Amino acid sequence: MQRIYSLITLVFLSFTSFSQDYTVRGFIYDKSNGEPMSFEKIKVLKLDSSIVAGAVTDLNGFFSIPKLEKGNFLLKVENFKYEVAIQKVEIKEGKKIYDLKFELIKKDVVKELDEVKVSADNKTKRTEIEISKLKLDQKGLERIPSYGAENDIVGAFSVTPGVVTTGDQGGQLYVRGGTPIQNKVLLDGMTVYNPFHSIGFFSIFETELVKNVDIYTGGFESKYGGRISSVMDITYRDGNRQEFGGKVSASPFLAKLVLEGPIGKKNADGSPRAGSYIFSAKHSLLDYTSKTLYPRINDGNGLPFNFTDLYGKVTFTADGGSKFSAFGFHNQDSVNYSVADLNWDASGGGINFLMVPSGSPIFIRGHVNGSNFQTTFAETALEPRFSKIGGFDLGFDFSVFLKNESEMNYGFNLSGFNTQFVTYNEAKRKIEANNFTTEIGTYFNYRKVTNRWVIQAGMRVQVYASLNTISPEPRLGLKYNANENLRFKFSGGRFSQNFTSASSDKDVVNLFNGLLSAPTNVQEQFVNEFQKIKNTKNGLQYAWHAILGFEYDLGKNITFNVEGYYKYFSQLSNINQNKLYEDVAQFEQIDDVFKKDFILESGQSYGVDFLVKYNKDRWFLWGVYSLGKNTRWDGFIEYFPVFDRRHNINLVGSYLFGKKKDYEVNVRWNLGSGLPFTPNAGFYQGETFQGGVTTDYVTNNPTTTSTLLGSFNSQRLPAYHRLDVTFKKQFVFKNKTSMELIASVTNVYGRNNIFYVNRVTGEEIYQFPILPSFGLSYKF
Repeated sequence: MQRIYSLITLVFLSFTSFSQDYTVRGFIYDKSNGEPMSFEKIKVLKLDSSIVAGAVTDLNGFFSIPKLEKGNFLLKVENFKYEVAIQKVEIKEGKKIYDLKFELIKKDVVKELDEVKVSADNKTKRTEIEISKLKLDQKGLERIPSYGAENDIVGAFSVTPGVVTTGDQGGQLYVRGGTPIQNKVLLDGMTVYNPFHSIGFFSIFETELVKNVDIYTGGFESKYGGRISSVMDITYRDGNRQEFGGKVSASPFLAKLVLEGPIGKKNADGSPRAGSYIFSAKHSLLDYTSKTLYPRINDGNGLPFNFTDLYGKVTFTADGGSKFSAFGFHNQDSVNYSVADLNWDASGGGINFLMVPSGSPIFIRGHVNGSNFQTTFAETALEPRFSKIGGFDLGFDFSVFLKNESEMNYGFNLSGFNTQFVTYNEAKRKIEANNFTTEIGTYFNYRKVTNRWVIQAGMRVQVYASLNTISPEPRLGLKYNANENLRFKFSGGRFSQNFTSASSDKDVVNLFNGLLSAPTNVQEQFVNEFQKIKNTKNGLQYAWHAILGFEYDLGKNITFNVEGYYKYFSQLSNINQNKLYEDVAQFEQIDDVFKKDFILESGQSYGVDFLVKYNKDRWFLWGVYSLGKNTRWDGFIEYFPVFDRRHNINLVGSYLFGKKKDYEVNVRWNLGSGLPFTPNAGFYQGETFQGGVTTDYVTNNPTTTSTLLGSFNSQRLPAYHRLDVTFKKQFVFKNKTSMELIASVTNVYGRNNIFYVNRVTGEEIYQFPILPSFGLSYKF
């Protein structure tokens, strides 16, 4: 690894040495807690205050301003919540790189004037592609209505343009035609195999720890690989490096605890200490509260959900900004219905580091982590299903900052995982697999920024070593800044992934979502929807994305965004619901599609998303309308998958009121057109031929009744809609602690949204009814 790093560094040092003059770089921290300040704007001024250059810090609070000339300059950081920070730099012959550190001091009294606020958002709009991307921080997450008086990332993800959720109980999130297994979820660089709990309201993530969330619904850049639909990249903050603190909260749904504090000796100058720790724990309380508080649910048996999440991290930061952190986690979930039990747990950990080599223009990030996930699903009168995955990931990322916010990134990662699973198809044929797979991914990404254009070209090469397959994946992003308010943008590329779900896209409700590597037990030839014959050797999944749109600023506070997208899933792998025979020599004359464990499919997803966002002082408004169509081709028929929702509307509103803005009300309304389902065509008495070939099927009268199904997913369920409201009141005490009271109502008007219909009796089981809740939190 040392030789690889040295070689790559040498190549790019030689490249940049011809173009580099002088560089000023450094970090910006909040002095009160030592936290790096992300997306903060910094200016380089001459002594007469004229602007020479500028930059915006990244998630690590890092900035780099290259191509400066010799002379005396002032570096200035302005934020309306902090005192203005200015440092003088004298650039002279003999030294190429100058390292700085800013520690911003909070003002005692903050007067929020719109003309004083200097937001980095306006800068990044013109210098980054930002297509099919939603960026949120902790404050943004907390302004979306909460479920059960507890804020969660699920709320933000579910109102993202192009995202469809299939329900409240065990509901899954589908992104512009991609299934849950095709969405990559990262926590500080580590892949999370199952980010959402069975109840559908909560994820494994702790909102109090969230520093930043980037959600890509398609067309993502080359540094991301291994998934063909979307990426959700979550970054946690570090613990407080100045003082001990934390938060405790409780509601009928769950209780949680967050603790954080410094590690190391106090510094004489009052600057943050070198180390910190942070710990969070949450546990569901529904086992104890739901029968009493929600007697209308589940015939008075309450909500059968139970989960626990634990997370801890320690971080050490050097004076020059280099940083090392180690973390660990454990998640557990179980749901016990009257007819089925689902249990899963996950655990793991890893280390992350960033390095700022002295005298080198390259910024280095690295990670190594490992985790495992296992789940079991047992249904009445059926064989239990099981899935387990364990793996590791090692990766390095390198960045070189160029003039005018241009940037060059490259890196590589090595990962390996083993999978075990057992399941059954509709014909009750057993399907099982045990595999170990290794992957190597390398990427290069270059972003060029000019006055009008932003061009981002990248290439990723994904090597599936265990499958003897190499996947070249070009990526391209473009943005044209027509004027200060209007910007056109495009992105596209090729994507691949190894993972396959142990459930089928044809399943109406399936709580079991096991994972396995790309199957090799697939048909040798596949005829796609265009009647082209394709020779196949494994079940790797591939997709092409093309996204085109524009964004327009209707003033300082209103943004209008429109994006049209097309995703072609050229190869998908699914559980073979058509399997009738074992794949043995006895049945060699039978077509592969009737004896292979898995079947290859293809599909198309296309549509348009509209987003209107208003954010000013006390108000936050968010409106989304999505029009989409999704189809799948399994070699026999073209069908609508269970997540094909033609129309989807999400309206979110938040308002702060009171002189101190200590009251807040949040409202969210969701309307989705009906999802497809397969209707009953009739019933018949199924002959079991208990007497063998001598059975008289003319006079025999079977006692069992079977259901005859109609055309697959040919009809639609009723529309889904729900209104959620949250009210908050905050109390700030003299000792700088605070308390927050939260009252929320989920499904305010008690809409009966369909969850499940018994095909024989016609009994309808609904999603959650009205769910009022009350919560209390105390931050110290």
